Amino acid sequence: MAAVNDCFSIGSTVVCTTCFNQNIEGEVLAFDQSTKILILKCPAASGTVKQHDVFMVNLNLCGDVQVKKEVSTKPDPPQSLNLQRLTTRLRNTLEQKKRLVTALAAGVSPDGQKLFIAISKTIDQVTWSGPNIIVFNDVTISPPYKVDNVAGNPDSKQLTYVKKIVEKYLTDSAATSSATNNQGIPAVSAN
Repeated sequence: MAAVNDCFSIGSTVVCTTCFNQNIEGEVLAFDQSTKILILKCPAASGTVKQHDVFMVNLNLCGDVQVKKEVSTKPDPPQSLNLQRLTTRLRNTLEQKKRLVTALAAGVSPDGQKLFIAISKTIDQVTWSGPNIIVFNDVTISPPYKVDNVAGNPDSKQLTYVKKIVEKYLTDSAATSSATNNQGIPAVSAN
């Protein structure tokens, strides 16, 4: 490992070559000397300007580390955390986990649980009523969780919307399962 300092200045630009021969270049956010873990903020792979990828790099597993630009000025203090936002995120995650536990206790099939998770990613008003999934308090999806098992007010836009979500989920699930063979290995197409 070449050019490793005892410490990295926050805000410096560093390039690391990992044991997989991958180059990671980014701004130093933090460095823990005892574990040799370096946290780098890099431009997002998606190319969005406002978002960044954050990498935790174990320097013990790097072949080369170079400091491209050393920062000599003292960095700005880190931004304070939005505790209200974090609390809301924690509460929502706990509620979702409780709903999943309720599904397990009711003996809901794995297909039903997966559909429930897929719906809850786009709609917050999703609950269980025994083995049935209740969406918007007036649309019911009963086992075996197919489009034909979605019931509600026929004139409701919500019913149509939920049917489209179920149909997309089933289409995506079928595509995923057909892309893997019986051993769970992704299928390879010959070109």
